[in-house]
Amino acid sequence: MARDRSSARRRAGGLAAALSALALTGALTAAHAPLTARPEPRGGRPQGHDVSSHQRGVDWYAARAEGARFAYVKATEATTYRNPYFTGQYKGARRAGLIRGAYHFALPNRSSGAAQAAYFVRNGGDWRADGVTLPPALDIEYNPYDKHHKCYGLSRTRMVRWIRSFSDEVRRETGRRPVIYTTTHWWTACTGNSRAFAADHALWIASHDSSDPGRLPGGWRYWTFWQHGTKGRLPGDQDLFGGSTARLRAFARGR
Repeated sequence: MARDRSSARRRAGGLAAALSALALTGALTAAHAPLTARPEPRGGRPQGHDVSSHQRGVDWYAARAEGARFAYVKATEATTYRNPYFTGQYKGARRAGLIRGAYHFALPNRSSGAAQAAYFVRNGGDWRADGVTLPPALDIEYNPYDKHHKCYGLSRTRMVRWIRSFSDEVRRETGRRPVIYTTTHWWTACTGNSRAFAADHALWIASHDSSDPGRLPGGWRYWTFWQHGTKGRLPGDQDLFGGSTARLRAFARGR
């Protein structure tokens, strides 16, 4: 993910190779059903990107001209950090006509899931069924501050409980379950490949080293967003949505 306080980055897979694999992969809508009964044509997959304070001032109009149709903007981390560029980035994306949402970078060893969710919602992670606001997203992955404790010192059982606590609080405050951003490797190592979230949480899978997302974690049959690279035509990390532009708008509305 586009983290502003971490040097941990992974190389992107080629965009052309990534796009060529899309016909093999589906996507998950807000709660239970696939976005489409059959794969969308390659040209029907909306492109997007995610940014943090690392990108600072984003030329959103240029990004839209390059094909961006949605964006996620980092809002918060733990309960002590808010992206100082968040407001300008978030509003700028909307002014340029992008469907946009906010994400929170989890540090499960710092405070409870509920506490971090509440902080996130207060500082940009809210949601409205207006068709232009994506549901809040939880970025939960490798510990960027301690490579020897990738799971933040939590057991698999405690990690699942932490994620559930975060999700429950987001739902209580916004009416939506958060999108979960993760990698298959981290999810397997740190949650025991828990299947507890697949039925009612959209998946944002990060997979940069192959031409398709590969094996999905924890019971998910479909991905909703795929972060396929860290560099490309758009500022920040490069993403794709799993359905058509119409389905993207419906997903934003909660349908």
